[in-house]
Order: sequence, then C-alpha cells, then structure tokens
Amino acid sequence: MVCVRIPATSANLGPGFDCLGMALSLYNVVRIEPSDAFQITLKGDYTADIPADETNLVWQSMCTLWEAIGFEIPTVSLDLENNVPPTRGMGSSSAAIVGGLVAANEYAGGVLSKQEILQIANRIEGHPDNVAPALLGGVTLAVTTETSVIARIVHSQPQFMALAIVPDFYLSTEKSRNVLPVSISRADAVYNLSRTALLVEALIHENYELLKEGMQDRLHQNQRASLVPGLGETLQVALDSGAYGSALSGSGPTILALVSSDKAEQVSQAMVDSLAAHGLTAKAYLLSVDSEGAAVI
Repeated sequence: MVCVRIPATSANLGPGFDCLGMALSLYNVVRIEPSDAFQITLKGDYTADIPADETNLVWQSMCTLWEAIGFEIPTVSLDLENNVPPTRGMGSSSAAIVGGLVAANEYAGGVLSKQEILQIANRIEGHPDNVAPALLGGVTLAVTTETSVIARIVHSQPQFMALAIVPDFYLSTEKSRNVLPVSISRADAVYNLSRTALLVEALIHENYELLKEGMQDRLHQNQRASLVPGLGETLQVALDSGAYGSALSGSGPTILALVSSDKAEQVSQAMVDSLAAHGLTAKAYLLSVDSEGAAVI
C-alpha cells in the first residue's frame, strides 16, 4: 500500500496573485493498494459531493501521471481521507491533484522528481500558487514561463501561526475569478508589485511587522468583497486585534490571518464575530505552516 499526506494551502497571501502560496498543517490522506476491482472509499470531515467513481480528481490525476510515463493503469482501491474544506479557498483541488500524482508516482516506482510532478500538477490545475506549496511545503513563490513552472521555497517554516476563518458556504474558484477585471491600472500594478516584494522580504528575514503592509492588495480582494459579506471589515478587524497581516485565502471565502500564538485566540474570536455581524457562521482553524509538503508516510 502507498499512503500520501497532502497539506491544505492558502494562495496569494494578499498581493501575490497566482504566484505565492503557503502550506498549512491540515491534511488530506490518499491510500492506494492493488485490488480485484476498482473502488474509492471516502472518509474524513468532508465527503459530501465528492465523487467516488472514475471522475474523482485524485483518480484522474493518477491516470494522467501513469499515462505520461507509460505505466499501465492498474486496478486498485483508493481510500481518500478528506479534511481540507472543499471550495473554500484552502487548496482542496490542489491537494487532490498533488495527492493523486505523488501517490501514483510512488506506486509506479518513484520515477519522476518533484519538479517533474509540479509541471504536471500545474497543467492540471492551471496555476501554480496552490500546487507548489502542496507539493513542496513552506511558503512558495512559483513563476510560470512559456514552457515550465519555476518554484522556490521562500521560507520553509516561518515562526507564526496561520489562522484560517472558514465561512459556512461554498465559493467556486470559477465564480470568484469571473468578478475580476480583464485589465488593471499601472498604479495598481505597481502597488501589488511593491507589496509582493515587501512580503517576500518580510518572510525571508522574519520581519513580521512588515506583513501588515506587505499583505495589502488592489488586484482581487476588493473585487471579490461582494462574494464574501464582511470581507473588508474582517480583514481590518484581524489587524486591529493584533494579527501581523490578513488576506483573503485564495479565491475565498476563507480569510487568513498570520498571528503570534499569544494573539491567536483574540484575533480568532474578533474575526468570527465580525463575520457573524454580517450573517455568516464560520469555523476557525489555528494552524502552523507545514514544512514538508506532500509526503509518503
């Protein structure tokens, strides 16, 4: 049997649209073993609306890798433990893709490197901001060129906690992307470029006081505010309550705050209360940054 653990991820971190991401200590697990008949068993905190047939994204990702390396698709049983909230901006699709690819690669003898797996993952997902940290761990910067993805780990284990406030509703990535404009002003481009650079500097040198400014954004968060009631207020409440920085997690609706451990409880309660004032219930996850990424266990 092959068993792979895959972390949740938070993309963008504010200004780093489609290029920055962070692996978090909340995990899905993929188990695969030979079987007389194809079967998928679902377990964990989230199983509703996840297919248990050949349309399952984990299985499709496995088949993509096997076909790419010329490995005959085997008859197997899959045990999928899903603890990453789906369609909430925490990288559930990337966890499925990366989990499937890493498990399939291990099952076939480990013929591909992580860099080669990343290229396949990016082709399936369409952007690397979640698949890179899901595969590599830590906080990652991923750049898409005409022919490949270049990914680097900015910091493997920053010394802060990640507070993920997860509202109780689904928000598809497609819907969240559709509200974004097709073009932006030069001023907004410069604004995000400078904040992204500042954010990377803050992470590399562990100067977390810079995160408040370094996680500011003009490209997507305000545009998505209509999809997440109370988003702007909750981001500000997090800062006012002591968070280093705050951002919409990926395409939302989850809201991310980076905090010191001693401020986590007060920031969490303030953010949950802020969303409640806008009619939303939310679950708070206090997580660390996962330094491993997808791991065979």
